[in-house]
This record gives sequence, C-alpha cells and structure tokens, in this order.
Amino acid sequence: MIALDPLSYVAIFAALALGGVLKGATGAGVPVIAVPVIAAFVDVRFAVMIMVMSNLLTNARQIWTFRETRVPEGFALRFGLAGAVGAFIGTGLLVWLPEEVLSALLAAIVFGYIGLRLARPDFRLSMEAARRVVIPVGAIGGVFQGAAGISAPVSVSFLNAIRLERPVFIFTISVFFVSMGIVQLPALLLSGLMTLPILGLSFVAIIPVIAFMPLGNWLGQRASPQVFDRVILVFLSVLAVRLASQLIL
Repeated sequence: MIALDPLSYVAIFAALALGGVLKGATGAGVPVIAVPVIAAFVDVRFAVMIMVMSNLLTNARQIWTFRETRVPEGFALRFGLAGAVGAFIGTGLLVWLPEEVLSALLAAIVFGYIGLRLARPDFRLSMEAARRVVIPVGAIGGVFQGAAGISAPVSVSFLNAIRLERPVFIFTISVFFVSMGIVQLPALLLSGLMTLPILGLSFVAIIPVIAFMPLGNWLGQRASPQVFDRVILVFLSVLAVRLASQLIL
C-alpha cells in the first residue's frame, strides 16, 4: 500500500514505540508522537486511520487496568460523550478538507500544544471550574482528534490543569479516547476512507505500542514524566517544522 525506504519504517516504528513508553508512563501520548511522524512520510488521513485501533484498544486496556480508580462522579463519562460527538464532526472534516489544509491544521495543533506547554506549565484549574467546561472542552478535543488525530492540546492540557492523580488521569483520558474511537472507526468505514488493508495496518501498529507500554508504566511509577515531556517537545518541534516546510515548499 505504501512504499517507503527502510529508514522511514524505522522512524515510524520508533515513534510508535516512544509513544507506547509515554502512554505507559502518563496514560496518553501515542498520537502526539506517531501522527506527525506518519503524516510526514505519508499523509494526515493515513496517519489518523493507522492510529484508530491503537487508540481504541490500548485505552480500553487502560480502563480495565484502572477500573477501580475513584473518579469524580460523571466527569469521565461527560468528557467521553462530548469527545465522541466532536470526533464525529472531526471525522467529517477529515473526509471533506483538502490534504494541504489537514497538514496545516496538524502543524498548527502541534505548534499550539508546544506553545501551551511552554507558556503555561503551572496553570491550574479547580474541579468545580472543570465541571462547568468539561462538555465544550471534550467536544473541541474530539473535533481535533477526528480531523487531525491529535486531541492532546485540548484534552491532555485540560486534565493536566486539574492536577488529577496519575491513576485518575489515566482512567479519565482513556474513557475519552475509547469514546471517540467507538465513533471514529465506523465513521471512517462508512466514509470509504478506512479500507480493510488500512484497518489491518492499524492493528499492526498496535504491536510496538503495546510492547513498550510496560516499560513506560515501570518508568512512570519511578520517575517524573517531565523528562519525557522535554524530549517530546523537542521532537515535536522538529516534526512541526518539517510539516510546515512541506506546505511552503
């Protein structure tokens, strides 16, 4: 389906593996790393579709792992349902928007994520305030996920601002991703973008993510994820510049 040189395959595998490490440590991060890498070598639509099964199944696994976590009543469910609605809208944009616009959107999201992390690293939001905005925030994050494959600038930043404990964060963000995946997969199949060969490759992409998640979980229990954050911000900066340069050139 795609003809890439060996180094490109290595880069994509490394991105999926690093995403698995980050996901095991923090509960999120695979699309943030993998989607820009895959999009840089193929295109945004293909990158979004390749990550669908990984997002759905790895997060379902984390929901089960952290099923006894005490989450504020109804918060994760409302966040997830709003994300599902947004993902449906975003998938429509993925089908309809030109590839150049999708690439520009992806680059803008990545740059926005980097800028937000650098500008407001200590921003805090009370649970009371978070409850008031959880539905619109979830919907916006879902639109980003459906259209560009990355919701972290909204979803991860939102949950980080609440300063949830690690198990609560992982459970909540996993509910959010699974809810979007349940909507996104059939929408892509019905649109005709997701073919059986691409769906097969989406299952294959799970392998390096699952393989490296235990390492991330081990690291997450013993060290601060700040080191991962710094490495990833540099990594994403390079990728965003590459995406932007492709649009200019």
